[in-house]
Amino acid sequence: MAATAREFKTQTDAAVEFLEFFYPIHYKLGMTLEDALRSGTLTRKQVAILWLIRSEGKGKSMRRKDIEQRIATWFEVSSSAITKALRAMARPPLGFVQVVEDPRSGREKLVRLTAKGERFLSTMVAEGENFIRTILDHLTAEEARTGSHFLSRVTEVLDQLRVDRDALNNKR
Repeated sequence: MAATAREFKTQTDAAVEFLEFFYPIHYKLGMTLEDALRSGTLTRKQVAILWLIRSEGKGKSMRRKDIEQRIATWFEVSSSAITKALRAMARPPLGFVQVVEDPRSGREKLVRLTAKGERFLSTMVAEGENFIRTILDHLTAEEARTGSHFLSRVTEVLDQLRVDRDALNNKR
């Protein structure tokens, strides 16, 4: 059954309807997509770490403390759990990352993708694209464009809210 777009009388009506999408988007789509990205090799935390480095890491690397801050918030895990995940990703048989001293600060660590990690990440992206393409096969071009625009705008708003929140926290 095809969903139909509808007009909302109030922002509250829109908020209520969007909230109803939390479960299907987060769990049905998000977790299923994560499973495709994991390829039976990584944990959800490890996939999130690689994707974080891909999306926010400069030059295929990212400060460990920035990774820790994001992952700890998303998964409610301790610093030691993140250290454990990174160590497993650095050691054989994975060998996807190196944890090295940050050249800008001897006290900081930098998590850098290895060549093997870059190859795995490329495979991960291809698996994710295949999964999304399977969904897109059931949508019209207009539905895909509208959905992409909506999700892009939501991401922009969330990024701005994070910047605003961080600025407010830094003033305290």
